[in-house]
Amino acid sequence: MFRPLRRIKQQLTQEECLSLLEGEVRGVLSVLGDDDYPYGLPINYWYSKDENKIYFHGAREGHKIDAINKHNKVSFCVYDKGIQIEGKRGLDYKSVIVFGKIKVVEDREKTIDICRKLSSQFDFGQEYIEEEIKKFANFVMCLELDIEHISGKKVNES
Repeated sequence: MFRPLRRIKQQLTQEECLSLLEGEVRGVLSVLGDDDYPYGLPINYWYSKDENKIYFHGAREGHKIDAINKHNKVSFCVYDKGIQIEGKRGLDYKSVIVFGKIKVVEDREKTIDICRKLSSQFDFGQEYIEEEIKKFANFVMCLELDIEHISGKKVNES
């Protein structure tokens, strides 16, 4: 169903892919948008290792939500900051692409828990996070991406 990676020598192991998902906090979520145009948006996320799912938060309405309501298949791309290898041009970096189906998290307590975990990845402080949850919990919606396929590769950009 999913294509194999063409450049097999650059392929990341499954463990490396999951490690990259755990270590980063931003990626690009791509949905099928208006008039079937791809719509990719940069977005914060939290990867739940225990559930092997990716969670996002955002507003309850908008282009992303309209697209997901029409077509729940998405892709999500994450890449690291890269490193400069002495004697090489460009950066060496790793990237992961996830394919799966996305849905709204209906449970309010789970939504709040996801918001806490997602926000805790940043240096906001717990007091600030709790204040924001109090103010905005009724307006936020979380999305759950059920991973169906994941692949990753190492690339030198030169």
